[in-house]
Amino acid sequence: MSAPRRSVLVTGGTRGIGREVVRLLAPSWRVLVGGRSEAAVAAVVAECPDAAGFVCDLADEDAVASTVAELELGASGLDAVVHSAGVVGHGSVEDTTRSDWRHVLELNVVAVSDLTRLLLPALRSAGGTVVVVNSGSGFNAGANGAVYAASKFAVRAWADSLRAEERGWVRVSSVHPGRVDTDMQRELQAAEGREYDPSIAMEVTSVARAIVFALEAPADAAVESLSIRPTSA
Repeated sequence: MSAPRRSVLVTGGTRGIGREVVRLLAPSWRVLVGGRSEAAVAAVVAECPDAAGFVCDLADEDAVASTVAELELGASGLDAVVHSAGVVGHGSVEDTTRSDWRHVLELNVVAVSDLTRLLLPALRSAGGTVVVVNSGSGFNAGANGAVYAASKFAVRAWADSLRAEERGWVRVSSVHPGRVDTDMQRELQAAEGREYDPSIAMEVTSVARAIVFALEAPADAAVESLSIRPTSA
């Protein structure tokens, strides 16, 4: 009898880095595909040999709690969660409103923490792994990037704390990509006032493979922090 598939929840699993992580894991993992659009999630699930949807707005506290409560994880718990969902923020401090701050921090920090909190019992049961898709902006902040960088600095600190609290129970990895050829990168370059140039960005597969590497590290090892930069920039 073959061993049961490991299970992973991938937020933002219908596009960009998250979608590519789902594609790479699908042959050997049971994948819970996270997204806000039921149709988009269903389309990705249909392409996987063993998958289910995790459809909710991560900014909606009640919706997240009820969706987690409805998960059928079995006795083995949940082997991993990949936090790939997030939003970009761009603009000067002078032009960034309180609403802008709340929106970015809610999705990039608060939602990550709250979902993980709800999943911790299952992750502990499995000796699981939490992977946070952070950013190069989690280490450096430049002009017009305060709100986004602040969210990424914050979620890096959160991951550091979680790692210290859960050491020996749950592995915690922070993955920090530079520019990646995604819709978010197109949005960012447009906000910077430039035509889109994919040559300065990495392919999503390059980052997704790094995330899979962190997930599939041997049980006696943890990839705690990983920075991935384009070779062209």
